Amino acid sequence: MSALPRRQNSAAPTDSDAQDAEFLAALGRQVRESRERRGLARKAVSLSAGVSERYLAQLEAGEGNASVLLLRSVANALAMPLTELIDPQEGIVEKRLIRRFLDGLPAHRLEDVVFRLMRDYGEESAARRKRLALVGLRGAGKTTLGSALAAELGTPFVELDREIELEAGISLSEIFLLYGQAGYRRIERRCLERLVRNQKEMVMTVGGGIVSEPDTYNLLLQHFFTIWIKASPDEHMSRVAAQGDLRPMQGHAEAMADLKRILESREPLYRKADLTLDTAGEDPQQSLIKLRQAVVA
Repeated sequence: MSALPRRQNSAAPTDSDAQDAEFLAALGRQVRESRERRGLARKAVSLSAGVSERYLAQLEAGEGNASVLLLRSVANALAMPLTELIDPQEGIVEKRLIRRFLDGLPAHRLEDVVFRLMRDYGEESAARRKRLALVGLRGAGKTTLGSALAAELGTPFVELDREIELEAGISLSEIFLLYGQAGYRRIERRCLERLVRNQKEMVMTVGGGIVSEPDTYNLLLQHFFTIWIKASPDEHMSRVAAQGDLRPMQGHAEAMADLKRILESREPLYRKADLTLDTAGEDPQQSLIKLRQAVVA
């Protein structure tokens, strides 16, 4: 196999030339050190990779430009990923262990692991705890508890749905009528991004369906300390009715069956919150005491 082509020095060196030379020198060191760590002679690697010893010597010396395909052959001969050969940072032991762990996980577990990593390491825990987000279905008591908690903590209380209405300049029902579910979700994401940028402290309530939008829910989990306000199906129904909306009571049996299906399907998503607060059988004051104790711990 022919040796590496040499760079023509037809012009004065530039900053780009210096960067190229630095990269090739680092690449050469990585190849040589990886070979020596494995106790392999240059001849053994060249035979395994199907390249000449001269090529390998030039590569280790940082001379000339290396073909990606040839580099892949060398990486295979050294039993290491090509990315690790090109970028020494990829060879950090901890990164390799994490990658090996992720590679061994079944596909259905990857999403949960990513959520946890983003939540725990995406932003400092102390910073996230200054932004509290209450999630859950309508009727769980999010607004009652959220507004009371914000008043006690002396922080702003934000209702994401209200922010959406202000941004759109129309009511939620009109947003759904004009733009549909997809339009509502786009505005919801935009409002959440704005709040993350501009609001360092708040207690916020969000719509129950936000958990069904992976990207938006990821953003929420990453930047907010999230609490799932949980209630029984009967309490959801009675609390919505107490708010003056009697529609769920029409065809109650069918509505209850729908509600239970929604709760069942969303429960794994709600459980990704940092905390679950079960308000079943409690009055608002009892739930508020438990919530305050949990978030100020």
